[in-house]
Amino acid sequence: MNRDTSRDLYDRALDSLPGGVNSSVRAAPVPYPTFVRSGEDGHVVDADGNRYVDWVMGLGPLLLGHSLPDRVTSAIQSRTADGPMFGMPTELEVEHAEFVTRHVPSVEMVRFVNSGTEATVSAVRLARGYTGRDKVVVMESGYHGAQESTLVERVGPRPTERASGDEPRAVQGQPSSPGIPASFAEHTLPVPFNDPEAAHEVFEEHGDDIAAVLVEPILANKGIVEPEPGYHETLRDLADDHGSLLVWDEVITGFRVGGLQCAQGKYGFDPDLTTFGKIIGGGFPVGAIGGKTEIMNEFTPSGDVFQAGTFSGHPVTMAAGLETLRYAAEEDVYGHVNRLGEQLRSGLSDVVADQAPEYSVVGTDSLFKVVFTRDGERPRNGGDVGDASVERWNRVFRPQMQDHGIMLSQNQFESQFVADGHTEEDVEQTIEAYADAL
Repeated sequence: MNRDTSRDLYDRALDSLPGGVNSSVRAAPVPYPTFVRSGEDGHVVDADGNRYVDWVMGLGPLLLGHSLPDRVTSAIQSRTADGPMFGMPTELEVEHAEFVTRHVPSVEMVRFVNSGTEATVSAVRLARGYTGRDKVVVMESGYHGAQESTLVERVGPRPTERASGDEPRAVQGQPSSPGIPASFAEHTLPVPFNDPEAAHEVFEEHGDDIAAVLVEPILANKGIVEPEPGYHETLRDLADDHGSLLVWDEVITGFRVGGLQCAQGKYGFDPDLTTFGKIIGGGFPVGAIGGKTEIMNEFTPSGDVFQAGTFSGHPVTMAAGLETLRYAAEEDVYGHVNRLGEQLRSGLSDVVADQAPEYSVVGTDSLFKVVFTRDGERPRNGGDVGDASVERWNRVFRPQMQDHGIMLSQNQFESQFVADGHTEEDVEQTIEAYADAL
């Protein structure tokens, strides 16, 4: 398969873009990323004209696929023709917020922003302002955007290990990126996902100072790790007992897992705040914070917690996101993508059982992944995924799949997504390619 144009474009990009890309994950494929020219239904065509079944789907936003229904395209074009943006409110912002509050059980009010990162930044600030506290609990290997409050990793022993005198060790964190002051990490307490004992200990140690717990309902940036029974209930109880807020990061799962009610509907859960992104913008830049009226009204101008953005509630994004969700509500989008997701996971499980029983097939609804675990056990936290054969997946397996005409996410950690534009033929081709590559 000839990819000379992608190679040449990357060569040019290295002179004008740091690392040749505008988002770090895009540089992960070796020896150079694939530059995309166009998309159609469940496929992309690269700069050299090679066609692939695409399971990246923009890393999540494209619920409908690359070919939008006429009604969605018309809504986008109509709004664009009215003017690019105004710096003043539009009716679409209200309609989109009403749609979200009508369908997501815990959300009574919404503030739109421009990215998932901006949503989580604002949610952390809101939680701190509302509670008057500084510390936040996050999950190890969870991801809440490129922000200073959550780019923190644990150092030292697990929180469940005891120091001398049987006193619990304080959770220690350090910035996971240069450029973040160590003082920021002092206020962030990382604990392992699916470890209720660690959660109990961190609240025993710091409960009166914890503003919020941030958690993805499913770890979806680290190989797709699902919650064990009772884990989210433990976090809910701990937050309630200590006067902290529970913040669900549904940037990836929102309006994908659990359909229109999101993952909180699937799991029957009621967080205080929820962050959104990806699908609610229909493929355009977007983020949002949703939650209880009492908490959300702390945002300026109704409250004192400052939040603002020139492009927030951008009319073109609002049109794309709202019409995408309306289409999903009225057509069998979730039934279709979830059926294909189940077919993929079932077929891949058969392939793995036959050819690589040490690997694990993970996912739910329209998410799927094969994780190169070493013992056949489904990962229960991000550390388990990190202990898998990550480099084999990244450097050997993924390029082989691309040679078979299958575009997978850029590394073993990122989720893969089914869209309404995919077909059963795409699923069959993908399962055959996995069998050949493995």
